[in-house]
Formats: sequence, structure tokens, C-alpha cells
Amino acid sequence: MPLEVQIQNLAYGGDAMGRLPDGRAVFVPFCLPGERVLVEIVEEKRNFVRARLVKVLQASPERIEPRCPHFTECGGCHYQHLPYEAQLAAKSAILQEQLQRIAGIASPPMKPICPSPEAWNYRNNLQFHPGSGGRLGFEAAGSNRVIPIRECHLPEPALDGFWQQLDIEPIPGLERVGLRSGSNGEILLTLESSTLDLPEMELDLPVSVVQLSPAGALVLAGEPLLWMQVLDTEFQVSAGSFFQVNTPMAGEMVRQALEWLQPNRQSILLDVYCGVGLFSRFFAPLVNTVIGVESSESAVDDYTVNLDAFDNVSAYLGAAEEILPHLELQPTMVIVDPPRAGLALPALDALVRMAAPQILYVSCDPATLARDVKRLAAAGYTLEAIRPFDLFPQTYHVESISLLTRN
Repeated sequence: MPLEVQIQNLAYGGDAMGRLPDGRAVFVPFCLPGERVLVEIVEEKRNFVRARLVKVLQASPERIEPRCPHFTECGGCHYQHLPYEAQLAAKSAILQEQLQRIAGIASPPMKPICPSPEAWNYRNNLQFHPGSGGRLGFEAAGSNRVIPIRECHLPEPALDGFWQQLDIEPIPGLERVGLRSGSNGEILLTLESSTLDLPEMELDLPVSVVQLSPAGALVLAGEPLLWMQVLDTEFQVSAGSFFQVNTPMAGEMVRQALEWLQPNRQSILLDVYCGVGLFSRFFAPLVNTVIGVESSESAVDDYTVNLDAFDNVSAYLGAAEEILPHLELQPTMVIVDPPRAGLALPALDALVRMAAPQILYVSCDPATLARDVKRLAAAGYTLEAIRPFDLFPQTYHVESISLLTRN
């Protein structure tokens, strides 16, 4: 039976939160603070419940019409019903709340959020799932069901005009179809499959194609990589390597890192989860030594090419929690850019042992960031500053950069 709920605030993860008469928190997607809504419970826990929105009884004055007809069905966007300035304010408030609640910092040293230059059509990378009949789609909100899509307003213009021309026949073992656009307008298509079966292809479009399977990367057409440009510097990025999806914002993050760390000729930088070398490339000309650590073999290969001009750079291939405990190193500054799970304890303990005066923590998950900041604070570090960066407009995701200094 539907229940009436008053929505109080937005929570991390894309849902809005209200309270049931028994005091339990109820989390509902696609609602806004101040709204009175009818909801239907879909999952019950001891301290909270999850519900789906049935009807908005009293809408927030901030609510706007979503741009995309797939909004609320597709799981890619969460905030299209909220004006962009309000999205930025919500993300800052959520990041602050996570630091207060999880890290125990009463007044986090928050800096103003850095907005994306484009609130739409900003993504240089898309990940599709093959649906019935070979139609491309995205996974539905809260499930693995594939929603065939007619339009999407997040990809860069080059990708937006391209993906709709794709006709992917069903291939045994095909799990994902990736598209990435480079700085010169080139497009790289990746077919991620769980089998070694080769797809049959007819290409009428100028595009490189790479199959990623248990056997590795196999080039089916064109080149196995493309080039991305950040702050007038080009980076080789292979089909299997990670790169930030919002290219202009990657440049803003580099600027912030340089401003806060103030590298000099005596600096020794340890760049953990260094990827293809986004931060290392800009620090290498300014410091004494750069050491990268990365678990992706293709990313380390790219890193080697991107940093080839510098003889003060080295890289280790392996997981941070396996490499760092064995490094005999005393860096003056550390950059960590971990996945959503944050720092594994062996990696964090190794960093504490190294006792670097400065740690720059690049995070894509406020909850694991807050957990790791709490651990680092217990080991003698102080959170000096934190700034959110909106790399993912229309979604709940928020990137941030934190500066921690050793007491």
C-alpha cells in the first residue's frame, strides 16, 4: 500500500531521504527536498527502507522537466529534474555531510565546487550493454535489465552523432560495447567479451575497433589507442586503459594539484593509481623524482609512452596494496587516485609508514574518502582543504581533491 512521505534531503547515491512514521529513514529516487510524495516500499531493513516513487503530491519549486525521455528508467542519470546550480550545491552538501558523519570532522575545510564547463554532452567515454536484437542500451535503475535507448544527452557531440549509427549484431559472450572520442575527433570502439570468439564485422564508419577478451586486446580495425589532450598536453590512452570522462575537468584537477602541492626541484612524488600518467606528466618537469604505481598493464604501457621524455620517472606494475608495503621510499608528496573502494588497508598503512609531508587524495566516492581521511587523521594527518569537482553533471557522482598534511 502506498505511503505518504515528506522528503527531507538528498542522500549520497542519488536517492532522496524522508522518514516513516516509525522513525526509519526511507530512501526514494527521483525526489527533491521539501516534496510530499507517495511511495511504495520495495526493500525493508531494520533501520531503513527503500521505496519507489509512485506520485509527487506536492512538488519542489526547484523541480524542472528532465531533458531525456529515458530519465527515471535508465540508471545513468539521477538529477535531471534539478537545475544545474542546485546539483552543484547538493553535491557539496553531500560531501560535507559524509566527512562530518563518517570522518568526524565537525567543520570540513570545504572549498567551492568546481563546475563542469558543460552540463550536457561532456562525456568522452560511453559504456553500452547489448540488448535484445542487438540494440544498444543502458542498465535500468537498480537492476541489470538493459533499456534500449533512443537518445542520450551526456556524450560529447562526436560520440553523440556516432553511437546511433551503430548496428551491433548479437555476438556470443559480448558483455559491453565501449566508445571513446579522442582530441582529434577519432573514435575508438571496444567490444568487451567473455569468450575468444571473433565477431564478424562490416565497417562503413571511420573508427578503430578493439576486442577485449580473456586473451587480451585484439585490434580488429584501425589503431589500438587514441590521444587525449589535457592543458595542451597529449596522452596516449589504450583501449583497456582508464581516463577521466570529462576532459576539461581533468585539466582543472591538474591545476588544483599543482597549486596545492607546490612542487619544486627537491620534490619526490609518489603517484599511486597513476593510470596513464595524468598527474605525473605535469609534475615530472618540476620535481626531482616521480614514481608511479598502477595495476593495469595497458595503463603502465601508456604511462611509459606519455612520460618517455623524462629520465626522472619510473613505474611499478601491480596493485597498490602489494607494491607499497615493499617500497623503501621517503616521498615528499603523494598523490592517490584510488577506485571507489578507496585505499586498501595495506596500502594506507604503507603510506603512513612512508610519512610523506603531503598527501593529495583524489576521490570518486565521498564515503570511502571520509573513511580513509579518518584513518589518516588517526595516523597523524590533518585535512587542510577539500574541493569537489563536478565531472559528472546530471548524476550523483562527485569527484573531489583533498590535501592532507602530516602533523
